[in-house]
Amino acid sequence: TVMISTSRMLIVFVMVFAVSAINVNVTRDSCGGNCPGGCDSCPCGTSSSSQSISSWCSKYSGWSQSSCECIMKHESGGNANAVNQNVGGSYDVGLWQINSANWASCSGGGAPCNPSTNLGCAKKVFAWGGNTWKLWSTCTVCGVCGSK
Repeated sequence: TVMISTSRMLIVFVMVFAVSAINVNVTRDSCGGNCPGGCDSCPCGTSSSSQSISSWCSKYSGWSQSSCECIMKHESGGNANAVNQNVGGSYDVGLWQINSANWASCSGGGAPCNPSTNLGCAKKVFAWGGNTWKLWSTCTVCGVCGSK
């Protein structure tokens, strides 16, 4: 009888574990491809919005066009609705992947998915970094952390 109880407990444990794993996969959404790593929500929706990287980078003369293009290419690939959910739960959204910690200071608290709003936020974050790209994690890949 003890053997049967242990077997039943093991089966119940395996079933609970399997259901938990299924629930985790169901709640993490790719947001229609906008959040390839999976997100708990889709702040920029579920359809992509392909934008011209060079056109958006040229809208601000305070940074190097080539540096901006490299950053945006690696951050969003030009998808204005690109989203990344970070380990701590914060979100990066839009062309320049503006972190949710900055939304209150640059977009009234909402996700800056609109390219013009995202540009305004990017200009502020760029200024907070001493007019450099050092506040973007992709600055290392682009070799532009200390430059405009």
